[in-house]
Amino acid sequence: MNKKRVIGTLLAAALAVTSLVGCGDSSSGGQTAVNTGAKQTDGKNLPELTTEPMEIILWDIATDEPAKSTQEGAVQRFMADYPNIKITQVHQQNDNYKQQLVVAMSSGQAPNIYVHWGGGPMAEYYNSGYANDITDMYAKYDHPEFIDAAVAQSTYDGKMLAIPFGGLSGCDIFYNKTIFKDLGLEVPQTIDELEDVCDTLKANGITPFSLANASKWTGSMYYMYLVARHSGNAEFDAAYTQENGGTFTSEAFIYAGEKIQDWVKKGYFPDGVNSLSADDNQDRALLYDGSAAMMLHGAWQVSGIKNDNEEWYNENIGVFRFPEDSEAKAKGVPQDVEIGTAIGMGMSFNCYNDDGTVNQDMLDACYVLATQYYNDDTYNNDQLSTGTQPSIKGMEENIDDPNMKIIADVFFNASNVQLWYDQYLPASVTEVHKNCMTELFGLEKTPKEIGEEHDAAMQKALAEQ
Repeated sequence: MNKKRVIGTLLAAALAVTSLVGCGDSSSGGQTAVNTGAKQTDGKNLPELTTEPMEIILWDIATDEPAKSTQEGAVQRFMADYPNIKITQVHQQNDNYKQQLVVAMSSGQAPNIYVHWGGGPMAEYYNSGYANDITDMYAKYDHPEFIDAAVAQSTYDGKMLAIPFGGLSGCDIFYNKTIFKDLGLEVPQTIDELEDVCDTLKANGITPFSLANASKWTGSMYYMYLVARHSGNAEFDAAYTQENGGTFTSEAFIYAGEKIQDWVKKGYFPDGVNSLSADDNQDRALLYDGSAAMMLHGAWQVSGIKNDNEEWYNENIGVFRFPEDSEAKAKGVPQDVEIGTAIGMGMSFNCYNDDGTVNQDMLDACYVLATQYYNDDTYNNDQLSTGTQPSIKGMEENIDDPNMKIIADVFFNASNVQLWYDQYLPASVTEVHKNCMTELFGLEKTPKEIGEEHDAAMQKALAEQ
């Protein structure tokens, strides 16, 4: 593939926005290995790595603890075993990351290893010539026994394009157990009951939901769940293909948009919700000071909150699945579609020579780093210690955090796990979707107008494929 090829559609989308999905990564406390002469890869079926000097550039979003220490620890263990190979690790801010990655690709300066969330962007990275096909390597060499869903989310067009490393990330509602107990509130099972809870919280001067929507993907979680509870996967799948009358203005999308705007008007979200930043943990701050009682978010919040104050977390935080739409359920609509990802994040490799041929020595090193050090016992135990479940078979048996047990049970009992829209949709549609979340929560446009924006973007993306 020609590595100087400019990925125009991705660049145009990236330059139009500075925000990014936050299906964040969670782990803790990395350890630096000391080279004793024996490698932790000894005896395994892996490619023999070069003894010549080599530098590999790695981009990630591990700017905060505990992820930063864990991921740096994996790199240090690798370099202790292979001192001739230097891994230059660059930590990028979450919200700017995708834009910076696409700009780097468009200028031919893409890193050799980069992290992402799978979905449509991963496919575009590959189609644009910036992701190695590792299908044959994955079949030939040792690797962790990833769960089937993680392998599926790392695959496009029958090709393995990434190595999972971030863990399962279900999306559920975190809530302050102490506030609920003090106000005599029960965990809601239906959306009607959830609204009753919200009204009681409001009457007691507490904002129901802590939401920081400056990043836009955070607000999308509410939209996705309301669509899923009202129609299962049916209406989203139809809108995605734009076939057989499929449209983002169908009943479930209008229902979701109207429900969110009703909640905004009732004060269920913080004032200035579109200006609050999840990257700066402004949503968590509202939980910490008791200003808000609930937060719909990904499972990575377990490690984040525990890292901030584990004692407070243990005393105050519980979790429950997004409540059911009782009217839709009565019509036979499945209520067990959940939102999230089976990989958390994946690592793809951009290992090519100047003439466009594969740099196999570099690709071998990247494969070993990703499969054997980012997924070794130290890394996985660090993840488990903070409540993150690696996407590896059998790891669910080691969960001891009660909230993570609930999240895992919800995840594994789902009839389907819908990948975040802003990763599942084509990149150009993703940007429209996220901008629409600003318009939706800002009461700037109607749900129908927002659906029409989605349709126009989806039709354009399909026509360009």
